Amino acid sequence: MVVSIYTDILKQYWGYDSFRPLQEEIIRSVADEGRDTLGLLPTGGGKSIIFQVPALSKEGVCIVVTPLIALMKDQVENLRRRNINAVAVYSGLTFHEIQAAFDACTFGGAKFLYLSPERLGTDLFLERLKTLKVSMLSIDEAHCISQWGYDFRPSYLKIAEIRQHLPGVPVLALTATATPKVANDIQDKLLFKEKNLFKKSFARPNLIYIVRKVEDKENYLMRIINNQPGTGVVYVRNRKKTRETAEFLQKKGVSADYFHAGLTQAYKDYRQQQWKDGKTRIICSTNAFGMGIDKPDVRFVAHLDVPDSIEAYFQEAGRGGRDEKRAYAVMLYNDGDIANLRRNLTNSFPSKEYIKQVYNALGNYYQIPIGASKGRTYEFKIGHFVEQYNLNIIQCMSALKILQRNGYIETTDEVFVESRIMFTISREDLYKYQVANRQTDAFIKLLLRSYTGLFSNYANIDEEALAKYMRCSRDTLVEILKKMSAQKIISYIPQKRTPFLVFTEERLEDKSLIIAPETYDLLKEHYTERVNAVIKYCLNDQKCRSRQLTEYFGETSGCDCGECDVCRSKKQSGLATDDFDAIFDYIFNTLNKQPQPIDTITQNSSYDLEITSQVLRKMVDDGIVTQNDRGEFYLLNYTENQDNHKD
Repeated sequence: MVVSIYTDILKQYWGYDSFRPLQEEIIRSVADEGRDTLGLLPTGGGKSIIFQVPALSKEGVCIVVTPLIALMKDQVENLRRRNINAVAVYSGLTFHEIQAAFDACTFGGAKFLYLSPERLGTDLFLERLKTLKVSMLSIDEAHCISQWGYDFRPSYLKIAEIRQHLPGVPVLALTATATPKVANDIQDKLLFKEKNLFKKSFARPNLIYIVRKVEDKENYLMRIINNQPGTGVVYVRNRKKTRETAEFLQKKGVSADYFHAGLTQAYKDYRQQQWKDGKTRIICSTNAFGMGIDKPDVRFVAHLDVPDSIEAYFQEAGRGGRDEKRAYAVMLYNDGDIANLRRNLTNSFPSKEYIKQVYNALGNYYQIPIGASKGRTYEFKIGHFVEQYNLNIIQCMSALKILQRNGYIETTDEVFVESRIMFTISREDLYKYQVANRQTDAFIKLLLRSYTGLFSNYANIDEEALAKYMRCSRDTLVEILKKMSAQKIISYIPQKRTPFLVFTEERLEDKSLIIAPETYDLLKEHYTERVNAVIKYCLNDQKCRSRQLTEYFGETSGCDCGECDVCRSKKQSGLATDDFDAIFDYIFNTLNKQPQPIDTITQNSSYDLEITSQVLRKMVDDGIVTQNDRGEFYLLNYTENQDNHKD
């Protein structure tokens, strides 16, 4: 076997002897052939290596666009631990930090520049881009560029403009979840010269999907934990429930902890490491947990709350069994979950008047005059904001997302930014300072021993640990840092935790604020389709779970897995599976629009009347369909859904 330069790099920096399936093919497409390339690899497919390896084989810097700040910071730290120079630029950094990052790319040999999408359109970035030798443009979470994707971000559309400044530079787009429609849209929006998609099958033969309708979810979770040895992840919808679920498990004698975006970085790192090391068996989390965490031996992933899209579920469930050994993905639901999914449709799409109310409240909150603040970044504490303007927090967050989709603002998730320092004087001047200030000499030597690259990059520091070494209190150490910063020996930025909001356009008056149909009406239609897909996944106990998921992502040639709850206990209906599936879909889609009497259902069906009636009876027996007082059949919770739409 001929060893390629890419295999050499993989071995040198990561210690692996060979690539996973499709990794090297994608690398050769973008690096050797210079072709714009889209890689569609489900969670756990090793996406970061696909752009990191070829970038190390070329001169210049690889620009990596990603919206996940926590993942961005984690990857930068991981690269630096491998002695690979990498920097990141995102909202919340100081002007000096941003300049230092760009300087590292221009003069310091940095190989990777991670950028959050809202930075792409800034004058500072566009000016500094002219000084960079760019080897490759890598787009992580590429589905964010498609309005049909489940996490569309308008700032991703600026990538097409960036390409005009980078003639001849190939684009590598990567995502874990995209339907065929989204995959095509990604390539169009990124101005691919030709379609070039590498797609790994969404089938996970070692991952066994189970769906159960249960009322007492916590005790059912205990059955899973007792029957399935090994590490697990339990996903729930909100922060409060992460703690409650972990405490329930602890009382049952299970080693468990909780995780969500509101924890300090120190707590996150500690709990994450305890779980990765096997010291904590179960982690109970919101969807904040899992990005970039590649723990191979997760034996089960349980969802106690139903996600609002198949994409989100598939990505979260896919964190199980990455070692290719058997693992379980279990979804627990009840009637209340189905009703809540439908009810959330109202909260997710507040009226356009309400959206404008939120936009004006933002302008007043920051005292921004009409026509001002384009490109400005503000700290944003949504709790204080909604309290001051008496807004419903769920509807307010939905309004912010719609404003973001229309390109007026950009928001970041809550970010914990560690304390960081950098020397702002030369080594020679620092030596003179040490001679003249003997009282700080020992501390400066400690900094130089503990952290590398302090003269060219900011380094995250731990004041508690430094104070322990210096045998002083944390407050005393902070005062030393502040004094040295005031003397312009160092730049010291204390830790803080806050989300940010960026005005990507100047503040507009009411008549100029347009909510485009594709960001509201069409989006609402597609959101409804995604919710219905999740509901159907829960309710359809006649079709292999794996096939339901892979077909959602466009794979129609798959076969039954033979292991999921459906394959193991499918009831014999006397129908061919494909016939049952087709009739099930017809009845589900028909009744999802409005209640219908049986005559209308059977007469409009292209299938035999008796067979259609048989499937309908099966759906009634399974609690999917019921009848109202007029004898019309309707989907469970349909009435609740309609009541909500009247509000």
